[in-house]
Amino acid sequence: MARITLSCVPASWYCSVSSVSLGCVSRQRLLVLLLLLCSTLLLLLLWSPPRRNTQLNKYLSIAESMEATDTENPLLNYGVVVDCGSSGSRVFVYYWPPHNGNPHTLLDIQQMRDKERKPVVLKIKPGISTLAKTPTAASDYLQPLLSFAAAHVPKSKHKETPLYILCTAGMRLLPESEQAAILEDVVSDVPLEFDFLFSESHAEVISGKQEGVYAWIGINFVLGRFDHADEEDATVEVTPSSQSHHPISRRRTVGIMDMGGASLQIAYEVPGVISFSSPQQEEAGKSVLAEFNLGCDVEHTQHVYRVYVTTFLGFGGNMARQRYEDQLFNSTMSVRSQSALGLSAEQPLLDPCLPAGLSDSVLRGNRTLHLRGQGEWSRCQEAVRPFLGLHNGTMSPGGVYQAPINFSNSEFYGFSEFYYCMEDVLRIRGTYDSRKYSRAASDYCATQWSILKQRLDNKLFSQQADINRLKYQCFKSAWMFEVLHSGFRFPVDYSNLKTTQLVYDREVQWTLGAILFKTRFLPLRDLQQESLRPNPNSSWLRSSFVYNHHVLSVCILVVALSILLYVLRLRRIHQREQRQNEVLNLLWVEEGEALLP
Repeated sequence: MARITLSCVPASWYCSVSSVSLGCVSRQRLLVLLLLLCSTLLLLLLWSPPRRNTQLNKYLSIAESMEATDTENPLLNYGVVVDCGSSGSRVFVYYWPPHNGNPHTLLDIQQMRDKERKPVVLKIKPGISTLAKTPTAASDYLQPLLSFAAAHVPKSKHKETPLYILCTAGMRLLPESEQAAILEDVVSDVPLEFDFLFSESHAEVISGKQEGVYAWIGINFVLGRFDHADEEDATVEVTPSSQSHHPISRRRTVGIMDMGGASLQIAYEVPGVISFSSPQQEEAGKSVLAEFNLGCDVEHTQHVYRVYVTTFLGFGGNMARQRYEDQLFNSTMSVRSQSALGLSAEQPLLDPCLPAGLSDSVLRGNRTLHLRGQGEWSRCQEAVRPFLGLHNGTMSPGGVYQAPINFSNSEFYGFSEFYYCMEDVLRIRGTYDSRKYSRAASDYCATQWSILKQRLDNKLFSQQADINRLKYQCFKSAWMFEVLHSGFRFPVDYSNLKTTQLVYDREVQWTLGAILFKTRFLPLRDLQQESLRPNPNSSWLRSSFVYNHHVLSVCILVVALSILLYVLRLRRIHQREQRQNEVLNLLWVEEGEALLP
């Protein structure tokens, strides 16, 4: 009977009613889902600040810095730094866009590039220290450099472009009276010809410590280590010296080691507060530790850094070899016997630090010491170790204090001789591996001199390698190893030392760090000026903020109305279905009664 009853109901009509109900419900749900999705996206755009990968930002910034500087851009600022070195002076021109307004970020300073994309830099010789007896010629000496800079900086920007004249090693060797006379001429005469922002404090003789700090700042700035840390970045816990500030976590900076021909320099951050064992050690520590704030606000500690920096004169590769040869010469000449080794070419003194089979000589006055290479790298290490002058685990006979290094959470870059020792003939530049390096250096020292010369002729070494590099590579490789592991006490399994000549394919000068430090308060000055005068940009930001809140309110209202309409629609559909069910029941009853006998 049930089947007969159902057959009396128009199936197509019943199905159409159901499909209408379901279709309406589906469309309403889809509408609500779309509105919710749109609202969610708007909320994300409004409340989540845009964030790109830090490494990508760095690469984009580097790519932009390689382009010609847009001197037509009126928003760019400029700065000029003159590096007055011992052998000559160089001028560097830098530029930076307006600060972003965040007191926790630094100026984005880049080296200026000309229309041919070449760095704007000029060098002249000799050094300014050669004017010690004629100090009134100092400003004339600098004139070509400053004219060069003035030609590249837009004329309208000259009066607001800071000029810094910083003198280094050559001037440091002069008496203070001669230094003062040269600087006095510069300070008095330069403003008469050039309109740069220049005052007495902008010309100075900087210490080796300052120069090291500036170099450290420049390298870490280019590497992006002063940026805010992302999740994948290595971080360190930094404890400020002030007891009123809590420890902070920020990106790990890199230490730098630079070995030249005459000196060796190291600089690295010391994150924790140092405990000294004695007042004498504390006094020694103060002379090699520098604490400074790179931020524009002295009240914020986000950019307060404590850096250990020191220079070891006589510890460069060439000077170390000279000291080594001096000892060989003096010890040999002190022997009064005519049969002593080294006094004749037929009976040379055997030197483990020269390649096997190499004949060399040391001239001192009118006397000659004859040497012949043994090429024994392990013995060479033992021979050079005493020249470190180790004293209670530190680097010099005077006991230069060395701040602790957390080797498990640190990173270093090695420049100059650290790079040359690994690349010029060994060809293993990049990340330092002590075992790989030792094997390569040992094999090189043991190779016969005739074979090494043949390899040089066949251009199997780097383009920078010459006959002098081949002769003293064995010594310098052993000296570098001992400086690193016996002097600075790096573990032999340390794997975070990178040897390089360039950072992101460009040479980083200490002058970049100098202008970063010198201009660190400029963002604060700009922020204060912005707060004292109406700014259309800040007005736009405020109106944008209000506008965003209005959009948010509209989105919330739309979502609420959509939900209300959805509920009302469901209610109407439910009422319609009830009426349809009542009609069906009535039809079923009438049909049933008609079928009853």
